[in-house]
Amino acid sequence: GDLFDVLGAHPALGRALRPADDVIGAEHVVVLSYLAWRRSYGLRNDVLGQQFRTYDDGMTFTIVGVMPQGFDYPRGTDFWAPGVASTAKGNPVYNALHVVGRLKHDATTGQARDDITAFFSRPEAPAWQHNLHGVVQTLPQLVVGDTKPALLIFAAAAGLLLLITCINVANLLLVRGLARAREMAVRSSLGGSRGRIVAQLLTESALLATVGGAMGVGVAALAVRMFVAFAPPGVPRLDEIHLNATALSGAVAITAFALLVFALAPAVTTSRVELQDVLRSDTRLSASPRSRFVSEALVVAQVALALLVLSSAGLIARSLLKLERANLSFESSHLLIGELSLRFDSLESKSSPVAMLDRLLPRLQAVPGVQTVSPVVAVPFSGSHGWDGSPSVEGQSSAEIASNPVLNMEVVAPAYFATFGIPIVRGRAFTDADRQGTPGVVVLSQSAARHYWPHDDAIGKRVLMGANAEDSLTVVGVVPDTRYRDLRDARPSIYFPLRQSFFPTPMTLAIRTAGPPADIVASIRRVMNETEPDVTLISAAPFDSFLAGPLAQPRLNALLLGIFAGAAVALAAIGLFGVVATMVRQRTREFGIRMALGADSREVRRLVMTRGLTIAAPGIALGLLGAVLVNHLLTALLYEVSQTDGFTLATVSGLLLLIAFAASLIPAQSSTRIDPTEALRTE
Repeated sequence: GDLFDVLGAHPALGRALRPADDVIGAEHVVVLSYLAWRRSYGLRNDVLGQQFRTYDDGMTFTIVGVMPQGFDYPRGTDFWAPGVASTAKGNPVYNALHVVGRLKHDATTGQARDDITAFFSRPEAPAWQHNLHGVVQTLPQLVVGDTKPALLIFAAAAGLLLLITCINVANLLLVRGLARAREMAVRSSLGGSRGRIVAQLLTESALLATVGGAMGVGVAALAVRMFVAFAPPGVPRLDEIHLNATALSGAVAITAFALLVFALAPAVTTSRVELQDVLRSDTRLSASPRSRFVSEALVVAQVALALLVLSSAGLIARSLLKLERANLSFESSHLLIGELSLRFDSLESKSSPVAMLDRLLPRLQAVPGVQTVSPVVAVPFSGSHGWDGSPSVEGQSSAEIASNPVLNMEVVAPAYFATFGIPIVRGRAFTDADRQGTPGVVVLSQSAARHYWPHDDAIGKRVLMGANAEDSLTVVGVVPDTRYRDLRDARPSIYFPLRQSFFPTPMTLAIRTAGPPADIVASIRRVMNETEPDVTLISAAPFDSFLAGPLAQPRLNALLLGIFAGAAVALAAIGLFGVVATMVRQRTREFGIRMALGADSREVRRLVMTRGLTIAAPGIALGLLGAVLVNHLLTALLYEVSQTDGFTLATVSGLLLLIAFAASLIPAQSSTRIDPTEALRTE
């Protein structure tokens, strides 16, 4: 009842929950989220006082308030109800709660964690709590979650792309300044001061920057709309992503900074002219060795930065391919996952949920197209939303118990391992004989078995689920670690037979089908309605559809970095093309003389190509060095790929070298079309 007071959150309509709402016997009230208000009630103000009934427990709630847009904790919540008043009727035997608190001004999260751990370890606490430890996260960590590393990488990639663009523009301004050397010299001779010439050049650049910045804002507005429309599920606060005053102010500041840094130097260089030197020079475009060095050095930097972005995109793409091909340790095809909801008030008069499943599973097994059926605790890739535990074994010390791994706990029917196609490595699977009144048994995954008995066979050994020896269970089977809970990591697991479990009955079904899973959903609904009218199939989807969730962020990472890398490589290629083309224009007279003295077109082409590749090669080398030093920042986004993966770095280097070859080939081809007579006559 005091959640909103602790968070300092205020409703957009009506009132928030109060402590008085959170007591036994209080009226059942709820506060809606903004999205639920918009989706289900069309943002109508008369929503206050309306009621709705929940299916699973038949409780009626009155809407008393609506939270503002953007308030989304826990993420994806549709409505908030008082915990005590909403659960007193059902009196649940199992509750998993997150605690939200506000730290004192001088307290740290570490101190809060230690205080929670001490609370569990207090002398009067139940013995089972003594093994519990507090875990504390700040709210920003929960809001941003695992998207923070990706956001930082995207920001860095955008910054590098901006830098490459600015280098390109600076190079173009230098070349343009060379072409205007006579004009600047004449202006200077007519009384124009160097300051006025610099100011004029900066004004011209400012016009370019203003137009470019305005176009950038327009492209950004379109890109943001497209991102929001096609963003993967789970992106936090997606409805709040838009161009705002902060973003526009940042765009103006970045444009001004880019103008100051990358237009000032070319302007100063262009203003350094001497009338006599310019008039003595030939009429064609010329450049000093210093200006050529600066221009080529800028292209080297472009190539290096482009390779840096391209290598990052390559590592992310290779990581995505490996993640998409990750070995799940079970057969995911022809597997349907369905979530059940049941009315406990109706079932209480009939039998337990386990008895309901005993009646329902054989009927579902008989549906044409169904091969096997088993309950599971949660839908695939549910992460921390499943059940976890840390059992011990006989003879472990306190220190060894504290180091035991946290295991994914599954409550399953005998057909579970056949349904998922999980092989039995040692021992046996569960059978119908594993029920109440018989010795308790469990199945362990391989990594869990290796932890508890690294040098012995786990079959026949006993694990303890509590502090007492009578709580021990015999290991009857060992299976591989699976990726059902987490795609990136194979989780160690412990499996309990459904008819011996002391946990609440799992209400998710895994169904192995002979054909496409979607084809039998209607038949399953019909059989459930005939067999158990109080049970509803609230969702049903093929297992492969759940892969979209854990793969969404990696795919988005690969797409965005691929776009950045493509733009960076294109800009670097344009920069190299421009420098080589300018070099060909500057050396037209030289090439004419060479060809007049007998050089053939292949020699001239080779000369130009060699110069282009000579410029690109140092850039590729520097880019590789930068990738080795910087790509460790990608570690959080990579999967089974090293940040210095040799195959990826070699591939992107070869690709960039090939692009540099193509960028140099076009001006090289034009150099072979020079007519020696015409080239000399222009001089």
